[in-house]
Amino acid sequence: MMGFPFIREGYVECPERCRFPRVRCLVELGLSGLMSDLVHWQMKERAWRCAGCRQVSTSGQGLRHQQEPGRQEDADTHPAALTDADLMHMFSDITKELQSQFELYEIAKYYFDGQGKAVRPMITVLMSRAINSHLHNEDRLFESQREVAKVAEMIHTASLVHDDVLDASDTRRGKPSVNSLYGQRKAVMAGDYILSVASTMLARIRNEEVIVVLSQVLADLVQGEFMQLGSKENENERFAHYLKKTFKKTASLLAYSCKSVALLSGADENLQEVAFQYGRNVGIAFQLVDDMLDFVASSNMMGKPTAADLKLGLATAPVLFACEKFPELNPMIMRRFQEPGDVQKAFEFVHKSDGLEQTQFLARQHCETAIKVISSLKASSEQKALITITDKVLNRMK
Repeated sequence: MMGFPFIREGYVECPERCRFPRVRCLVELGLSGLMSDLVHWQMKERAWRCAGCRQVSTSGQGLRHQQEPGRQEDADTHPAALTDADLMHMFSDITKELQSQFELYEIAKYYFDGQGKAVRPMITVLMSRAINSHLHNEDRLFESQREVAKVAEMIHTASLVHDDVLDASDTRRGKPSVNSLYGQRKAVMAGDYILSVASTMLARIRNEEVIVVLSQVLADLVQGEFMQLGSKENENERFAHYLKKTFKKTASLLAYSCKSVALLSGADENLQEVAFQYGRNVGIAFQLVDDMLDFVASSNMMGKPTAADLKLGLATAPVLFACEKFPELNPMIMRRFQEPGDVQKAFEFVHKSDGLEQTQFLARQHCETAIKVISSLKASSEQKALITITDKVLNRMK
């Protein structure tokens, strides 16, 4: 069967004949430790709530309204409120670590202006406190765990600097990119410098296991970038390739940061896996939503150009799903949208297909999995905040 048999076999037309699909069969990328294989992770009938119509089951009977993933936020579980004190001085601490001569310091600290979302350190701190509460019945944050949160933000920021160079980006977070201001050579060196300082901070934690775990992130980032340079000719292998690349480029940092703070809490292998799987699933969902926003959000909202991935020759989830309805996308993917009109045609095909809806559905599935694994922890404000974050990931607009 051509295209995506694992999606097609589970495709169910909406009985109300609205324009949104319902999908009941999901293939996920199962990742544990350093292993990555495409596995049939779960297959279960699930109704997709269509806009403008009631929820129905496969038998046509009405379903009870389903709560959105993580939609339970209150004053005691607001992620930012719970981490404000822990991360209050994070950016100033990082810029102090980056002190250097010449303009290297100015370039290296450019993105540490407090304007980023700081999702990774926030989740890292929440995971730390949630596991400490679970294991030790105390709501506290070890200094070593705070350092992991800083290192995670630094690795992420260094990857942004390098990405902007590779993609020749002019803007980032609504302001000129580092490479557009200082040139590509200095930007590359600044990114390398941030990583070297982060490595020094990591070594100061003096935990060999944590060093090994977070070092894997650096390897994954480079491997993910190389994977992004290529595309699979076999249509059925493309989605597996895309998910592996997404883990390595985006989710790996979050997954291994969560695992690292679990290690520092004294967690056993099972609890380390809970932390890892939460970070992995939220990280993949975050990137899926990011890929979707590239087609629907404005440049002002995103702080960077939209349809950027197509212009870079990248086929993300919305495009890969759209291939099911528009197979003429396949040759465009192989030539990386380089012919005149390819980008505009692909953009239109995505909007005429259910690619965006299926991407959103897959992101939702990953968030539901994240909720399931983190729900195994003892209830605490931080554990509930980690559940709340899944809703923020799904409904963010930038």
